[in-house]
Amino acid sequence: MSDSNFVDYIRIYCRSGKGGAGSAHLYRDRFNPKGGPDGGDGGRGGNIVLRGNSQLWTLLHLRYRKHILAGNGQPGAAGMKTGADGKDVVVEVPLGTVARNAETNTMLFEITREGEEKILAQGGRGGLGNTHFKSSTFQTPRFAQPGETGEEGWYTLELKILADVGLVGFPNAGKSTLLSVISAAKPKIANYTFTTLTPNLGIVPYREGKSFVMADIPGIIEGASEGKGLGIRFLRHIERNSLLLFLIPADSDDIINEYRILVGELEKYNPELLDKKRILAITKSDLLDKELMDEIKNGMPPIPWLFISSFTRQGLVKLKRMIWNTLNEDS
Repeated sequence: MSDSNFVDYIRIYCRSGKGGAGSAHLYRDRFNPKGGPDGGDGGRGGNIVLRGNSQLWTLLHLRYRKHILAGNGQPGAAGMKTGADGKDVVVEVPLGTVARNAETNTMLFEITREGEEKILAQGGRGGLGNTHFKSSTFQTPRFAQPGETGEEGWYTLELKILADVGLVGFPNAGKSTLLSVISAAKPKIANYTFTTLTPNLGIVPYREGKSFVMADIPGIIEGASEGKGLGIRFLRHIERNSLLLFLIPADSDDIINEYRILVGELEKYNPELLDKKRILAITKSDLLDKELMDEIKNGMPPIPWLFISSFTRQGLVKLKRMIWNTLNEDS
């Protein structure tokens, strides 16, 4: 899918259905000219519902669907007949979609499972027919309730990609290359800044049919949490990852400082990201000799780390084993 087809943020206007009015009908026939109330209730207004769909990975299908309107409930009728409910509108969204009130930015809910359904805008309740207001002292009520209005307003939907492992690194750190080598993903790869403009997902096979999902997040730069480069547009995708795999190339001027800058940007964006498990991989290690490797080993941060090379496949088996064990160490 092309970069222009990846949409992870959308603003939509929703209006749920109005409830149908209750009926104030009084029963009459030739043998019973003064029959009692028999008005039915109105039907409820239609809801606007979000449903998780694991086959979707973008909000593109909502780009040109800015207004979503549900059906109104039908009024009640004589004979205590309840009006038909308004038609619900079900909007399918990718797993990892977060719904917010656009005016207050309040988070309403998130969709994380296949088939999970949650109501975004609740339809109004139908009005009660006059039969509900009959009593021993008031036997002929000639009124009924109107239906309730539905909910309406602007909402935002934002996608946070669901993946086990998120690749974190500056542009040209080798994230896309690694993903292309250890999974079937085919991300765009080139030797210039911001080659990756959309997150890419890859399923990484492990052993005995086991696998995990890895996400290549577009490169972070210093100041990304403040809007520089691609800004915070893609930082939210990292919030879903169970494990953060930091990639720093072996030809970096200062590997430790680069790692600290990356950690600092994540902390500025959301301090809770620092609670996630981390692994550090030194990429392009085929450029190093033993002496340089020994030099780099000194002063490495206190997290699991290793040397890898996507070109020579050095360390990739060990990396997958380390990732798998880290993801499952609490299970």
